[in-house]
Amino acid sequence: MAEMKQTTEAVVLDVHKKIKAAFEVFDQESNNTVDVRELSTIMYSLGCFPTQADLHDLIAEVEEDHAGYIHLDKFLPVMSKVLLEHKFPPIPEDILLQAFEVLDKGKKGYLEPEELTKYMTQEGDPFTQEEMEEMLTAFADKEKNLIYYEDIIGQLTIDPEM
Repeated sequence: MAEMKQTTEAVVLDVHKKIKAAFEVFDQESNNTVDVRELSTIMYSLGCFPTQADLHDLIAEVEEDHAGYIHLDKFLPVMSKVLLEHKFPPIPEDILLQAFEVLDKGKKGYLEPEELTKYMTQEGDPFTQEEMEEMLTAFADKEKNLIYYEDIIGQLTIDPEM
């Protein structure tokens, strides 16, 4: 039983480490806070894909007095619970790859930023322009300004064994 407890603690520590790393990317002033508008991108980077309604509920739970920012101390336990309970499960890699391949009509192995922006802002649960810019900053190849989707799928999914 002690071995099981240690494994659980290791999993929790690993989850905390992932959350902190994702949070720090957007903590521009290194003061353990991020703009509330960054929450969706942080969650996507952790392999969680909540609906807009779920996202608004989560923001209500973690936002500091409607001040427009989120503090790591409040975000960490809530996001840990979300990850450990697999609340907004990631899309399996093979399904995600198929989705990109459908969008890649020319079978080039990449999408141009304009193509991805069109799909992500006009279809389904649309991204805002700001979310789109953040996504392109994170995923577009810096030299060629293309999105090589096979290279980023691992960043968009989480190991189900976590």
